[in-house]
Amino acid sequence: MTAIKETSTIQENKAYALAQCPVTYVMNRIGSYWKPIILYNLSHGDMRYSELKRAIPAVTEKVLIQHLKQLETDQLIIRDAKPVVPPFVTYRLSAAGHGLIPVIEAMANWAKEAAAGQYDVGKDVTD
Repeated sequence: MTAIKETSTIQENKAYALAQCPVTYVMNRIGSYWKPIILYNLSHGDMRYSELKRAIPAVTEKVLIQHLKQLETDQLIIRDAKPVVPPFVTYRLSAAGHGLIPVIEAMANWAKEAAAGQYDVGKDVTD
């Protein structure tokens, strides 16, 4: 009788990395291209889907919907749906989502510094 492998090495490695590496844990939740941008926009206050779409025009509707659902599942955002016709749905950051904003702002500051040439090749860290 042939033994059936219950878990793959890749799954075991991923589970180990998630448990042992905090960066892997965070990137598993916000590692896509659009998720940090969505969170950053929600850091300015509650937004409806249409407002998010206008704020991030390059994202497709399908991807925005998928990421909003994933962020809600990961408890980084809260979806508030009012029982009215037409539906009135807003999105806001959860406490966990608010906790990520300093990280996202640090990324934005690094990008501004890099664009200004602060990290050009040959520059010493002490300059």
